[in-house]
Amino acid sequence: MKTIDLVNKAIEGRKRSYSPYSHYAVGAALLMKDGTVITGANIENAAYGDCICAERVAMFQAHNMGYDLKHDVEAIAITSDSVKPCAPCGSCRQVMNELLSKDCKVILSNLKGDVLEETVKSILPYGFDDLD
Repeated sequence: MKTIDLVNKAIEGRKRSYSPYSHYAVGAALLMKDGTVITGANIENAAYGDCICAERVAMFQAHNMGYDLKHDVEAIAITSDSVKPCAPCGSCRQVMNELLSKDCKVILSNLKGDVLEETVKSILPYGFDDLD
């Protein structure tokens, strides 16, 4: 699958965002090595601590479907209507660091078509496990 195709899947996932408080809709799409694409969208709540990001929705869904995320994920794309390509929050970076391969491709994008390709390791160079 081409990068733009995975970004488009993240844009589709973004349509299911529930973001009435921040009005900041985010979508994510995981490309599994078997070709399956699993999407996620951010879900907010008036109690902000109960919110969940699109990236974690997609990763947790894949885990619950029985995938071994360290070995089965080829890439994750993240998108929002932002000025620069949308980057994951610190919590999502740590979850990626623990669940995905350090070499897994992380595609940051926005609705304007800006795309930046990174890896889990490059977006969180000193994750908790790296310091242990």
